[in-house]
Amino acid sequence: MLRPGPLLRAADNNFIWLMSDNMHHQWLLLAACFWVIFMFMVASKFITLTFKDPDGYGAKQEPVILTAVTKVEEAHKPEEERWPEEFQPTGKAFTGNLIRQPLVHMERLELLRNVCRDAALRNLSHTAVSKFVLDRIFVCDKHKILFCQTPKVGNTQWKKVLIVLNGAYSSIEDIPENIVHDHEKNGLPRLSSFSDSEIKKRLNLYFKFFIVRDPFERLISAFKDKFVHNPRFEPWYRHEIAPGIIRKYRKNRTETRGLQFEDFVRYLGDPNHRWLDVQFGDHIIHWVTYVELCAPCEITYSVIGHHETLEDDAPYILKAAGIDHLVSYPTIPPGITVYNRTKVERYFSGISKRDIRRLYARFEGDFKLFGYREPDFLLN
Repeated sequence: MLRPGPLLRAADNNFIWLMSDNMHHQWLLLAACFWVIFMFMVASKFITLTFKDPDGYGAKQEPVILTAVTKVEEAHKPEEERWPEEFQPTGKAFTGNLIRQPLVHMERLELLRNVCRDAALRNLSHTAVSKFVLDRIFVCDKHKILFCQTPKVGNTQWKKVLIVLNGAYSSIEDIPENIVHDHEKNGLPRLSSFSDSEIKKRLNLYFKFFIVRDPFERLISAFKDKFVHNPRFEPWYRHEIAPGIIRKYRKNRTETRGLQFEDFVRYLGDPNHRWLDVQFGDHIIHWVTYVELCAPCEITYSVIGHHETLEDDAPYILKAAGIDHLVSYPTIPPGITVYNRTKVERYFSGISKRDIRRLYARFEGDFKLFGYREPDFLLN
């Protein structure tokens, strides 16, 4: 039998080597293809997770969904389109708007900062942190919380929350109604009661919040509560404050009815209203601006809640302050916080455009700072 010569053996070896090398390259190419496909699948899954609404509270929010935030000014749309589904009052803590909540509050604070920097509005947005302001801020040292009182915006319920947190009562249901506003007995110290250094420390370190509401609707609520219904039987509003306003601002001197909303609007819109304010003392807290009450451009607040979205804001505030496991905000009756344009139109009907414009000129800072739309339907 003939044996292969050296040349044939060399050719065979080269062929085998070439075949082996080709197969090696094919396997490498196949592996590379699988690796690309695998990485594409991983990347696709990551992108899906990034853009999907997270399930849990406090999950990381990507800036790409900032445009989905619903603005407070939408509360002024017509009745049938005013509220998106997630803002409908349900009486439940944390609705489907849970994920958007941190972004809503970020936008509110950013708007506040921008308006505070607007030099054209400085006279309407800035005020000194005076004793009047410090008297409005209640302190919970145990949980490091400061709450600025803005009357006619559901403040009674927030006071109850703080009273329980301070340990004066074990539950909100146990607090007698006459105790809530009795500052000698409710266990809520005012920030003004501390030394300057202690005030500064608390303002720098504590969680700080307050609640706002459409400014004109709040004035209607103040008028009804103090001069019409007066449920807490505070006679000085009808017998001292109302006559003072009537004497100066009523056009028809033969009119014998009690204080009318028109008189109230003229008083509030008068650029020289302060001389009456001094006579009325601290009772004016029910209708002065949020700026005068809480100095939002001077004090850096952690959260600013809105009455119109309180069903979502109240649980968020409790969570942000770290007290949601200790106390709950009292149940909110369905629909009670929704902006009522019909009511606003009814109260302002018959009031001159001049008086309404003067009123808006005084409260313009509140409208701009907190994102409330200018009430064109009243001004024009």
